[in-house]
Amino acid sequence: MDENQAVRLAQQGDQEAFSMLVKAYQNRVFGLAVNVVHNRETADDLAQEIFLKAYLSLSKFRFESEFGTWLYQIAINHIRDYLRKHKKEKNELRLEDIPEPGLPEKEASLQLAEQQEAERRKKLLRQKLEEMPDKYRLILSLRDIQGLSYEEIGKILKISPGTVDSRLHRARRLLRKKLAPFLSQGGGRP
Repeated sequence: MDENQAVRLAQQGDQEAFSMLVKAYQNRVFGLAVNVVHNRETADDLAQEIFLKAYLSLSKFRFESEFGTWLYQIAINHIRDYLRKHKKEKNELRLEDIPEPGLPEKEASLQLAEQQEAERRKKLLRQKLEEMPDKYRLILSLRDIQGLSYEEIGKILKISPGTVDSRLHRARRLLRKKLAPFLSQGGGRP
């Protein structure tokens, strides 16, 4: 069954058809949410809420765009609403710093140091992304993390591909500028 057939069946109340759509898009919707809010539990909640909104709004889908584009628009609007409501909250995703069992002590400490350095870099990147305006953070996530084309991003954000290109260029330049002081200090150490 192709996607449009699944959408039509889901619009008629077919739960299995909607489940197929959820399975097809759940990783992408969750990935978008986690890349913006940086918290797996919150992203999971957001993804569930996004699919609920999509289900409740399914009758409004008119096949004027692809289902994925329509779903991303719902996702972005929902995530933006969440960010506005929770602007002051700081959610940190913490990784476990436990070395694998059975490693010699020297290897375990080297692994721990590498994990800590990787976490420090991720934290720095998340922090600098958090400082960026939402429109830049979203476009970086859609293009560089989700891998969407300029045309898809344009449809989702309701802007032209040329605007996507210029906004993406500005977002990358701003991110490089924010990270430059840290990257120029000996291998990225702040």
